[in-house]
Amino acid sequence: MDQPAIKTDKEIIVVSGSSGLIGTTLINKLAEKYLIIGLDNIGYPFPPITAECVCIDITSDESMENAFERIRFAYGNKIASVIHLAAYYDFSGEPSPLYQKITVEGTERLLKVLQGFEVEQFVFSSSLLVYDSTKPGIDITEESPVNPKWDYPQSKVDTEKILRSKRGDIPVMNLRIAGVYSDEGDSIPITNQIQRIYENQLTSHFYPGKFDRGNPYVHLEDLITGLIKAIEKRKEFSGMTTINLGEPETMSFIELQNEIACLLFNKEWKTYKIPNFVAKTGAWVQDLFGDSFIKPWMVDLTDEHMQLDISRANKLLDWEPKHRLKNSLPKIIENLKDHPVKWYKGNDLKLPSKLKEK
Repeated sequence: MDQPAIKTDKEIIVVSGSSGLIGTTLINKLAEKYLIIGLDNIGYPFPPITAECVCIDITSDESMENAFERIRFAYGNKIASVIHLAAYYDFSGEPSPLYQKITVEGTERLLKVLQGFEVEQFVFSSSLLVYDSTKPGIDITEESPVNPKWDYPQSKVDTEKILRSKRGDIPVMNLRIAGVYSDEGDSIPITNQIQRIYENQLTSHFYPGKFDRGNPYVHLEDLITGLIKAIEKRKEFSGMTTINLGEPETMSFIELQNEIACLLFNKEWKTYKIPNFVAKTGAWVQDLFGDSFIKPWMVDLTDEHMQLDISRANKLLDWEPKHRLKNSLPKIIENLKDHPVKWYKGNDLKLPSKLKEK
């Protein structure tokens, strides 16, 4: 076989899903130290220019094999770490064969082609949503029961099984990650809750779940730090290691509701509990209020609660998130107030009439 076309002393990092929010941010952080190869769909959007773009169809054996033949020819047979971020996600909650084709089978296809390389580490971006719900005051550890409630977390559980059985000799770091947000928002649940209050939508005053329940989040900068630490410490791990990444404090729904309202309007938000059967009625959810985010299936999850024990991340990765959602909300709201149209567009939200006129 011909010698690699590119000689480099830098270690090779492969990032799938490289044009996404996490992938782009991670690549730009890693590029100074590592040689980065970004795997993504054919066509726009592309990985950042700090990475070589290798386009793949993750559902195709031939495409996957061709991509890695390109990598082998250019850079050789050694890969320090594969950061696998590519997955299918649809907030509508509707079943889709793409969960199986992209998330599950795509990962299996990737693992298969990697068996022909010397890979020091495979990092999988799983989700804390794989866990069964807990109650306020009871932390979720990596040994807590798994009980996915809809197709997205189920696809992560199915993929974790593939990792256990098909990884070969490749060490796997399985990161169960909380909901990601940034100072710009970049979190569908958070930004939609802000939008409802900012626009004083009728739906912002009603909630079917228990007010003291909530879900943990993790700031994008802290997640990137965790991924980098996982790469740096890769030689310390063998087999398959599961680690939770998220903030150790969970804001309840009502705490988040009132904090947003206080930052926007300097007042507490009047919120009323409604019966589940009312909230799930299609007319109530969609036709009456025209809220495209709230779906009937979400109502069943409003009593769910999660809070994380991150002691393993602290011990094994020396990782502790520096941000807290409560402390980050002022910056998110400030960005909304300062540049509302930009904020709405950046978070893929429909502009209200008062902003369209500007």
